[in-house]
Amino acid sequence: MLSLRTITRSIPRTFSRSIATSALRPAFPKPALQSWNQATKPAYAAFSTSSIFKAPSSEVDIDLLAKLEDELRHEKSSEIPEFEEQQEAIDDVVKHGEWQVKDVAGEQEVILTKKFGTENIRVSFTVADIQNISEQEDFDDASLADEMDFQNQSRGQDAEASAEDIEHPEPSFPARVTITVEKPNNGALLIQTVVQDGVFQIEEVSHFAKAELAQSLTAEKDWTRQSLYAGPPFENLDEDLQGLWDRYLEDRGLNAEFANMVPDYISVKEQKEYLRWLETVKNFIGA
Repeated sequence: MLSLRTITRSIPRTFSRSIATSALRPAFPKPALQSWNQATKPAYAAFSTSSIFKAPSSEVDIDLLAKLEDELRHEKSSEIPEFEEQQEAIDDVVKHGEWQVKDVAGEQEVILTKKFGTENIRVSFTVADIQNISEQEDFDDASLADEMDFQNQSRGQDAEASAEDIEHPEPSFPARVTITVEKPNNGALLIQTVVQDGVFQIEEVSHFAKAELAQSLTAEKDWTRQSLYAGPPFENLDEDLQGLWDRYLEDRGLNAEFANMVPDYISVKEQKEYLRWLETVKNFIGA
């Protein structure tokens, strides 16, 4: 008995534990490691997409940069005396009218403000109106073509001969000018005008109890303003009343001299913005 117990105790515990575990565990075949890796390996596309993204052509960039530099040199060297004369006329009107100018580089809108007694006067216009020149030219060309066709059909003349007889009219340069006149605790007037040939053509005169609605600097205020009565069409007013409104503007420095200044200011600023655009785009392409 002693010798049997001694032999049993002398057997390592790990060996006996492994025997017991082997006896209890069912015998399943062990999966191969290689087949498991193949089953879990994700499938990738057999082709590469790197060829889809191509670098920009350096030759095109060089040509574009050269053209921008050439255009910039041309614009800087051309029509300098004309713009200098226009700038002098603008400065003269601003100085004598005691206007304060807000003209931010890169922005289209120009704002002039001044005090007139207790009133705060604000005048604004935009460089975008200079596009009306090309649009008006296209309209005039289309109208001229229609007139030529009508004359050719009625007279039986050749179209080319008729075109030589008709003179092309000079394109007009209308510019929209918005005027607000604000009085303390009395709201503000909003006067919508179009400047052309040195004349303020009034389209609408509106009064708002809240002065901030006259400027409508936000979409919410603009929506609120549009829901309010804006007054009658200006051409429906009595002629004497229309004339008094013209004198009302002149009394506040919005006269023929100012009206002639607006298109000049738009032309000069548009040229400055175009030069600035050429410079910034050129620097971007060349970077």
